[in-house]
Amino acid sequence: MQLMIHAIMFGQAFCINNNNSSSIATHKNSCLNSCGDFEIPYPFGLDDSCYLEPNYNVMNISVPDGKLTITGPVVRDCYSSDNGSRNSTPTRDITRALNEYFSVSFIENKFYSIGCDNLATINGFRNGNSYTTGCISSCSFADEVDLKSCSGVGCCKTSIPEELVNYNLKLGSYNNHSSVLSFNPCSYGFVMQEKEFNFSRLEDFSNVTNVPVVLDWAVGFNSCETAKRNMETYSCKENSVCINSASRSGYLCQCSEGYQGNPYLSNGCIDIDECKQKPNLCGNGTCVNTDGSYKCSCLKGYTPIQNETLCSTQSLMNNDSHSRNLIIIYSVLGSTFGTFFLLIGLWHLMKFIIKRSNIKRKEIHFQRNGGLLLQQQLSTHEYSLEKTKLFSSEELEKATNNFDMDRILGQGGQGTVHKGMLTDGRIVAVKKSKIEGEAKIAEFINEVVILSQINHRNIVKLLGCCLETEVPLLVYEFIPNGTLAHYLHDHDREFQMTWNMRLRIASEIAGALFYLHSATSSPIYHRDIKSTNILLDEKYRAKVADFGTSRTVSIDQTHVTTLIYGTFGYLDPEYFQSSQFTDKSDVYSFGVVLVELLTGEKAISITRSKEGKSLATYFLISMEEDRLFEILDTRLIKESQNHDRDQIIAVSNLAKKCLNLNGRMRPTMKEVSGELERIRMINNLDGDYNDPKIDEEIEYVRGEQIEPWDFSNVTTSSASINYASPSTEIEQSILSSRSR
Repeated sequence: MQLMIHAIMFGQAFCINNNNSSSIATHKNSCLNSCGDFEIPYPFGLDDSCYLEPNYNVMNISVPDGKLTITGPVVRDCYSSDNGSRNSTPTRDITRALNEYFSVSFIENKFYSIGCDNLATINGFRNGNSYTTGCISSCSFADEVDLKSCSGVGCCKTSIPEELVNYNLKLGSYNNHSSVLSFNPCSYGFVMQEKEFNFSRLEDFSNVTNVPVVLDWAVGFNSCETAKRNMETYSCKENSVCINSASRSGYLCQCSEGYQGNPYLSNGCIDIDECKQKPNLCGNGTCVNTDGSYKCSCLKGYTPIQNETLCSTQSLMNNDSHSRNLIIIYSVLGSTFGTFFLLIGLWHLMKFIIKRSNIKRKEIHFQRNGGLLLQQQLSTHEYSLEKTKLFSSEELEKATNNFDMDRILGQGGQGTVHKGMLTDGRIVAVKKSKIEGEAKIAEFINEVVILSQINHRNIVKLLGCCLETEVPLLVYEFIPNGTLAHYLHDHDREFQMTWNMRLRIASEIAGALFYLHSATSSPIYHRDIKSTNILLDEKYRAKVADFGTSRTVSIDQTHVTTLIYGTFGYLDPEYFQSSQFTDKSDVYSFGVVLVELLTGEKAISITRSKEGKSLATYFLISMEEDRLFEILDTRLIKESQNHDRDQIIAVSNLAKKCLNLNGRMRPTMKEVSGELERIRMINNLDGDYNDPKIDEEIEYVRGEQIEPWDFSNVTTSSASINYASPSTEIEQSILSSRSR
């Protein structure tokens, strides 16, 4: 039987079988207490003033247990043979069905998904934070489906988190049911009381629209101790006790021992007449009912014991003193040994409970931190995380000395980075992310997936991650020398970057972006290139970092349309206007970094004139007015040589092309990387090789590896040294200046 019923302000309810006498109060005076044979105890009710909060489609209520069984919806997602198109809405919002006083019982319910090509998710809120979980079910033939075990073949299930409220359900399909359409055109998703799940075949679900869902409720949100401080709002009445809810915040009321009835009503708990319920309760005596208990009036020859609730023979009370002493000794010894073994048992039980609690907490953290989303991402790509380790929380706590404050390398909007040492001696950087909602979790998972595809010497290497802690952790290779921005903008540093170092770093960044755009299986747009995202290793080689907002695109895709994201001063103006991010948007951001290398200035500065607050605008205006050498970093001008001047001009012209307001007129990162390598190589061919760090590296020119001083791709003549057929105006201008 189902019934629309008004509910109280605190919680859920169960089924109640009321076999008490009609004299026991279960509802307020003048209020209806039943609908047909369905009992409706207060604090639930049908009429005004008989309840505290409105409406649920209720199946069963239990006041003592704080349980309420309602009917929950079944979400279905059906496909037709017409190109696999949908003919139903695969989502269902349950937000209005629950309020803060009711939560889905994580003990009684499970989230189910039925179907052979199905990805089902449940999204909700717990403790004010969003939460997502789900499961995947698949099969190839109808005979494979096993709904009873529900282990992933045609059916899957997953646990509900504690205190989940306001949830919605969503269904998806990998192949639009194209391979299973003949026997399974529809998929289903629902939350349901686990013990009521008794389906065997897919056909059993064709006409099911609602299923039982158990909700937990409790009075308010305070503990018993706190609630008793305000007796005006305290809900437990006479002859009742307060019990803290085990399933959610708040408390429940129960009649005291020896009483029965409704503890939320005045005089709702009445005395139980034990003598009538159990006629032979006193055995060799007469039972006398008392308020909340009973007494035994014993027959002659018997003595009342155990607070006058039992009659014992007189002979037992008159044993000789020797027997009594033996009994006392044996009792003391038995109690002592019993207590000892009990304490040992409790100690082992406590260890077991703590261990299980830690395991459960780690499972909850894994799901909340996007573990299921990460598995989903991996299942839809051709790559895997074989080389990306899943670290345990114990490993990283040991590596960072429990995330000691003295180990902090840096803090920012994305999280805190600690220095650590693994058991194998490797020094690593452990990033404790700041996760605030599903968007941040998606960024975290995106960074893991993106970096798992990448293997490039100038891109920071992801060693692994940990999802079983309260916030997710990323483990990177340790990059000791900080960010490029610190060396360019901190003029108080003793270490000064030479022109050759700056040119090499620019070439390394360009090579990494060329790799992302053109050498990976699917092109990757970084979307946040800036000097603070460029790290420098022990040899001051560049490492591109922070891939949280990066995007993978198909080879034939020209852009991605997204919400505007990035850092002012580095944003592509075209992207800002159209919301369409292209590979040329990364080129623009790189152009700003090039200008930072040339000028040592920040991308945005309030100290410059109004039109020059943006470094890109300031640079382009200076180039147009032929004032390039007036805005260069003074440190470069002091240490530069004649040949450096030609290179600086060439790099400046390249930066100007990268900052073209028309994205189609900008060079690709392949062209940019090639130009920078040619500029560096021309300097090396002239013998101006001042940077000792370059001779340890392998140079990348036109996509091929060339060992230092390997001129197999270079031709010579008696007049000068040239590349075979210099292809750009920058090459030609530099070479001509060399020959003069």
